[in-house]
Amino acid sequence: MNENIEKFLNNPNKWQKELRRFHELIVDCGLTEDFKWMHPSYTYKGKNIVLIHGFKDYCAILFNKGALLKDTKNILVQQTKNTQSARQIKVTNLAEIEELETTIREYLYEAIEVEKAGLKVKMKKTSDFEFPTELELKFKERPELEDAFNNLTPGRQKGYLIYFSQPKQSKTRESRIDKSIDRIFSGKGLNDCVCGLSKRMPNCDGSHKKLEGIK
Repeated sequence: MNENIEKFLNNPNKWQKELRRFHELIVDCGLTEDFKWMHPSYTYKGKNIVLIHGFKDYCAILFNKGALLKDTKNILVQQTKNTQSARQIKVTNLAEIEELETTIREYLYEAIEVEKAGLKVKMKKTSDFEFPTELELKFKERPELEDAFNNLTPGRQKGYLIYFSQPKQSKTRESRIDKSIDRIFSGKGLNDCVCGLSKRMPNCDGSHKKLEGIK
């Protein structure tokens, strides 16, 4: 077993038995173990198929291209409305996994076939996302900010648009925009490392907290 996965599964937590059972089922279907995004993930010829993770109220197996699965049992869950590709099977106890074992295996094999066929999820364009009025006003005040935003990669633009649009109150949306201006000018995305210490560049892995502790 991958050393990082072993540590993850041996960590005493609420979902230890459930996550270990997910792991056994996935490996039994012929997928290769890996450890990405701080979670056990599983690949087919280097392509991401699924990962497992636990939350406060449930644990889950997440299919990276779950949106392309037929979901004949209607059990796949879209984690948030802005999640385009991934889909989850959520459980709250070991018995649920045993009950769904046959279905989970079927979905795993289907996910492998999706990857073999080279199918891709049709992703939304940046223009398809909600563009908050507060950001439009900020662009009018500071045209150079609009230029900097347009120079970001489409993925980084989408990340900011989703983040800015989430709050219901205009003041909160404005606050999020103001706090992100320096990042945008530096060409960084919402989750990019800005301290230079991350071991998962360009993504942030929380290493900046060490600097905060020093202060």
